[in-house]
Amino acid sequence: MVQHNKIGKKMTKADIVAKISEKLGLEKGDVQATVETFMNEVKNSLETGDNVYLRGFGSFIVKTRAEKTGRNISKNTTIKIPAHNIPAFKPAKVFVEGVKINNEAK
Repeated sequence: MVQHNKIGKKMTKADIVAKISEKLGLEKGDVQATVETFMNEVKNSLETGDNVYLRGFGSFIVKTRAEKTGRNISKNTTIKIPAHNIPAFKPAKVFVEGVKINNEAK
């Protein structure tokens, strides 16, 4: 018997669009355009170095990874990985608490 864990479920953009459309009574096409525009605005902000803060939800931020030495195990050589920026998401405290309460570890 296969047990499905709550944590293992996935939600796609189409699922989000369908839920918002159903809850607000809006056309799926309009909701999809809104969701995609939101995602593009977040992406564009991060690409230009601006962080995005959404109170009660979290922050989309640009993090800088320091230069480090890595290994190419197939050639057994060391390589230098330069410093670089990556996008990151930091959930709000209320968000983290809600996930902890509603998803008990098994």
